[in-house]
Amino acid sequence: MSADVPEWPTGLAAALADAMAAGAAAGGAFSTARSAALDAAEAFPGEECDLLDASGLARAYVPERLGGVAGGLPELLSALREVARRDVTVAVAHGKTFLGSVSTWVAGTEDQQRALARLVTDENAVVAWGLTERGMGSDLLAGNLTATPEPDGTWRITGEKWPINNATRGRLICVLARTDPAGGPRGFSLFLIDKSALPEGAWEPLPKEPTHGIRGADISGLRLRDAPVPADALVGGVGDGLGIVLRALQLTRTLCAALSLGAGEHALRLVADFAVERALHGTRLALLPLARRVLGRAAASLALADAAALLGGRSAHGLPGEMSAVSATVKAGVPWIVQQAIDDLAELLGARGFLTEQHADGMFQKLERDHRIVAVFDGSTAVNRSLLISQFPLLARLIRKGSYDATGLAAVTGGAPLPELDPAALRLVSRTGCSIVQAVPDTAERITALAAAGELPPRAAELAALLAERTGALADAMAELPPTGRNAPAAAFAVARQFEACFAGAAALHLLAVPCAADRAVVLTAALERCLELLVPGHQAPSDAFEPLVTPLVQPVEEPVR
Repeated sequence: MSADVPEWPTGLAAALADAMAAGAAAGGAFSTARSAALDAAEAFPGEECDLLDASGLARAYVPERLGGVAGGLPELLSALREVARRDVTVAVAHGKTFLGSVSTWVAGTEDQQRALARLVTDENAVVAWGLTERGMGSDLLAGNLTATPEPDGTWRITGEKWPINNATRGRLICVLARTDPAGGPRGFSLFLIDKSALPEGAWEPLPKEPTHGIRGADISGLRLRDAPVPADALVGGVGDGLGIVLRALQLTRTLCAALSLGAGEHALRLVADFAVERALHGTRLALLPLARRVLGRAAASLALADAAALLGGRSAHGLPGEMSAVSATVKAGVPWIVQQAIDDLAELLGARGFLTEQHADGMFQKLERDHRIVAVFDGSTAVNRSLLISQFPLLARLIRKGSYDATGLAAVTGGAPLPELDPAALRLVSRTGCSIVQAVPDTAERITALAAAGELPPRAAELAALLAERTGALADAMAELPPTGRNAPAAAFAVARQFEACFAGAAALHLLAVPCAADRAVVLTAALERCLELLVPGHQAPSDAFEPLVTPLVQPVEEPVR
């Protein structure tokens, strides 16, 4: 394979895979029986988190310059995806430390960053992120937890944060606090609180909340009572809290794609194994055309989501100024695409998909429940689509102009080492739109040339042309919508969903335009077929479009003994 092909980093992910496989083989951490038992008991996966600590996952939560692993956001995505392939609950429980730390990476002082990095890398300290409160939903400006300054420069913090992942188990928690009684965009500030340094009675945990999925995760809350915190607990300036959070969310929202991809791949593996084993009508389920179509379409959906996540993660390094659009698109689009694949696979698995003690210790029904929460994390699908809708006028105009950041896009779509992530380059609103989508017409022309030269199948050129056409139609649809504030019409959300599919297809298109091995070209072409099914009403991929993705899943398969 060409060195110019962008790939997922594999170093840490491979080490985690080996450690988890060893634990599962011994009947301990990450075994299906243990995961099922923890889920049934709603028990925290402590042994699993200890194994991940020992394997060095916490170092992926820290920037490389502060002692973290190399590879940046793509490395973290790849590693957390590997964990989610085994158990989404564990990935959610352990990965929260990145969410709790990221505001410090975005806006903390050098001393704050180094102190937190030491705690995370040397002590595996658990860090939570306290943004939400009861009754406020996703409205961060409705928060009532308050921070009051003292004459000596310290602060007193009072109020609750709920529901918060690892609020009880976490040693540290980064909270968004009201520092101006009037509130507003400049009325909130961020504080990184070390609970172990608070006096007795200054804080108490709120009870763990029973949840439908991720049952074992510490979804609880925190109550602070006039808690004294030092001056250096303030992250950024007074009044900067909301802006810091919105930039930090651009990274955490993109990271959520790892949870979806891992869950989807786990589902595909379970159902493919079942299809190979299941005897039906004198043959194996894996040999029936309908079953193969379902498996192939699901694999193509995951390949499409994979392309979106890969370029989304790389964009944080190569196109950081566009992450307001990219992160919202990835966060809304990847879980949506993956959930469709899981739903289709559930039908193929049938009743066993609902049972807790049959096929694979009931892992399918567990991952299906666990995955549902991903769409809610870090702003719901509706919230992220609203963020995207607010940028429609600029996105439409730049698509029509064919304008994009060619240098940044080359960094994202090439295989050269990425620049280190620069949080200061993140912007609340993208000024250059979404280059991955805006470059579709030019990239489609390159695909056509490659197909004409025999380096890609002719079907790839046909799909590229269709995607370019739909991208233009999407720009028209965005431009026709009236300017929207917080009350966007339903039609706008439908267009946002089309943009998400277009982005994923564009990501696959850019990867296809880079010289790559024939088998990867086949997978990316199938991903484009699936993209067009999502984008074009009535479009149906050819009957054999997904077949090349099925064979590796179900080999070897033999007819049952009659």
